[in-house]
Amino acid sequence: MKIEIWSDVMCPFCYIGKRNFETALSQFEHKDAIEIEWKSYQLDPSLPEVAKESYRDYLVKIKGMSPEQVDGMTDNVTQMAKDVGLDYDFSKMVMVNSLKAHQLIQYAKTQNLGDEMEERLFHAFFTEGKNIADLPTLTALGKDIGLDEAALQEAFTNKKYQDLMTQDIQEGQNIGVRGVPFFVFDRKYGVSGAQAPQAFLETLSKSFAEWREKNPEIKLEMTQGQSCDVDGTCN
Repeated sequence: MKIEIWSDVMCPFCYIGKRNFETALSQFEHKDAIEIEWKSYQLDPSLPEVAKESYRDYLVKIKGMSPEQVDGMTDNVTQMAKDVGLDYDFSKMVMVNSLKAHQLIQYAKTQNLGDEMEERLFHAFFTEGKNIADLPTLTALGKDIGLDEAALQEAFTNKKYQDLMTQDIQEGQNIGVRGVPFFVFDRKYGVSGAQAPQAFLETLSKSFAEWREKNPEIKLEMTQGQSCDVDGTCN
């Protein structure tokens, strides 16, 4: 059964939501039958590729809050992150456009490394304070998860990866995604926000039971005889 997750790597609740979802999935007895696909979503496509302000100043501007109010809000989010084992440092976060990071995710998905790339980018942005619009930095992050350095350049030069990102965003809007994280279970149930693990587990159980009813597990009665395995062993 497929679960699609719309996310922006600059969204603090997306990383927290990822951890809570992973906690739920680890407790789910049919986790090996779950396929996860990360979907791109940009919260602010107008952000520049070169940082012009801190995360704090950015939030003051877009939310119309006082610096003290923003500090209180980010302190609360930092504690929420800490509660799920994440270390946020808002003072180091570099506010840049996430377009190239999403292109990298789209490329990583073609190499079956979408989840690993998402995780690496989250950690780079929220904990390490890395610039996720900088091509050498993104290349290094891709290499960290095993992507080939030369092949990585295609992620930033081939327009199809930007098109795939745009398609994800449009697809999300078409099914009602207005904020992230947004989890879609078998295209039947949606969970919005960084919910507690139990909420994810309940939706997992419900959606999987319905999916399994339509996709019954095949169990064969086996009669064993002489055969050859894929590794060349015959007996």
